[in-house]
Amino acid sequence: MNVKILEEHGYKSAVVGLSLSYKDRKSPMDEWTKPENMEKKFTRAAKLAKKEGGHNKFLESIYLWVYIDAARYFWAQFDTYRVGISKQSGSTMHTIMKRDLEPLDFDSRVPSTILNILNIERGLQNFNLVKEWLPESYLQERIVVLNYKNLRNMIAQRKRHKLIEWQLFIGSIMGQIEHPEFLEDLLK
Repeated sequence: MNVKILEEHGYKSAVVGLSLSYKDRKSPMDEWTKPENMEKKFTRAAKLAKKEGGHNKFLESIYLWVYIDAARYFWAQFDTYRVGISKQSGSTMHTIMKRDLEPLDFDSRVPSTILNILNIERGLQNFNLVKEWLPESYLQERIVVLNYKNLRNMIAQRKRHKLIEWQLFIGSIMGQIEHPEFLEDLLK
């Protein structure tokens, strides 16, 4: 499994949005967002990130674009998280028919007899059979767009999951995000 955050955006805007209830309506926005006025807002955001029930909805405004190369069995579970997530993937239909499949196309060892059968059928252009027999360990690349609120949900639900890929995903994300303080409480 390979997980790489490509971009992360929205932190300052999310915190400004969180603070609108406390802003004096007569105060111009450029004054409100000066660095010296933001520190208190950042502190409040760190406290509210841990609270559910709408108190941390500002986390929905902090977006990440993440490259993930994972086995199909991981994607079957990842697809549970649809709300607020957008994704693009390498089409299995196109990738499995381009060239012979190799051991590196899989997350775990695939018996050579299965690989040989898949490649013979691929050569015969028997797409349906190749797709049906394709092992779940076949690696698929995706770029997903998600937010910190999605991540809180994933971590809360999957941090102790028996599928090791979830621990790998969470550990990789936590090692790359710009604001781990919004998620660290879930790992205790």
